[in-house]
Amino acid sequence: MIVAIAETNGAGKGTVADYLVSLGFKHFSAREFFVEEINKRGLIVNRDSMRLVANELRQTYGPDYNIRTLYERALAYGNNAVIESLRCPAETSFIINKPDTHFIGIDADPHIRYKRAMDRKSATDSVTFERFLSDEERESIGTELWDMNIPLCLAKAEKIFMNDGNLEKLHAEIDLWLETIGFKK
Repeated sequence: MIVAIAETNGAGKGTVADYLVSLGFKHFSAREFFVEEINKRGLIVNRDSMRLVANELRQTYGPDYNIRTLYERALAYGNNAVIESLRCPAETSFIINKPDTHFIGIDADPHIRYKRAMDRKSATDSVTFERFLSDEERESIGTELWDMNIPLCLAKAEKIFMNDGNLEKLHAEIDLWLETIGFKK
């Protein structure tokens, strides 16, 4: 089984991925995929570089390239896997039609998400709340198949989890969902 995740920035895809890893899933991270490419190019690892590299890869190799590559790695792994994070409509269109693959979304209040982003102290997240919101807006309006449009991605999710910060509740909701799709812990 493969679980693919889209999220609003800072909603907790890593938390969900970590929980799935604790249940035996292998994690395939888009962030790590992009950081590898950013480092190869000698760029600074920040949100602008992530967006630039992600979009250039999509424009060069096809709008679903990034997720298709991670999906192929997950298939080659041959066991349960979690892929994050889908950010453009072509990626969601690619993933939702794959056998034994489930596509979920993670969301939370913007203030909670911003606090989480600041707490993780990542180079891509060191911004003001206003910049956090403007980055999110920029990643929500793409009209090209290769460009980011997170709301359109989330609209295609089979399940959206609201991650308000209560881990026990989130884990219980994930467990219930996993049970409904036939996953046995």
